Amino acid sequence: MKSFHFLVLLSLALALSFASAFDPSPLQDFCVAIPEPKNAVFVNGKFCKNPNLTVAEDFFFPGLNVPGNTGNRVGSNVTLVNVDKLFGLNTLGISLARLDFAPNGGLNPPHTHPRATEILVVVEGTLYVGFVTSNPNRLFTKVLYPGDVFVFPIGLIHFQFNIAKTNAVAFAGLSSQNPGVITIANAIFGPNPPINPDVLAKAFQLDNDAVVKLQKLFANA
Repeated sequence: MKSFHFLVLLSLALALSFASAFDPSPLQDFCVAIPEPKNAVFVNGKFCKNPNLTVAEDFFFPGLNVPGNTGNRVGSNVTLVNVDKLFGLNTLGISLARLDFAPNGGLNPPHTHPRATEILVVVEGTLYVGFVTSNPNRLFTKVLYPGDVFVFPIGLIHFQFNIAKTNAVAFAGLSSQNPGVITIANAIFGPNPPINPDVLAKAFQLDNDAVVKLQKLFANA
């Protein structure tokens, strides 16, 4: 009997661990998101439109054929189509992004998606991509060409870098309607209010002046 109870508990633990790895499964065909009603309590996800009032436009987003503006200091642009842009994604557990990279070093900086695994396909150009595992930190990298696919496991730090002299374009699918993004440098050096420079100086083995300079730089990002 004890072994049976142990197996039941183990099965429940495994089920819960899998359930926490992606958005909950929907219990209906769709649940088109609408703005939260006045005085509503926000818990998770979005409120749903009456299904009898849904239209095809609720499931439509135009414009991913349009290149994003890469004229910024990292030389990249991410056009994310999540539940905030495409209301019909609500409860469906997926989203999509177009990634544009400037020539000669356009970078999607090291970042994580706390709620999603990402699968990326290159359609133009050459990208050097990679991710870092949790402790012990192991780096996996690959150079990708048009038609190549790479996957970044949920929650792990990853990046994409254009190593060619031409523009690069990729599309990414994410296993959440709202995957979230934490860009590492911005989160460390640019939060509001800022982290105490003494903490960052010791953590990164930098002097305080260098930390303050980085904080000023990323505070204006």
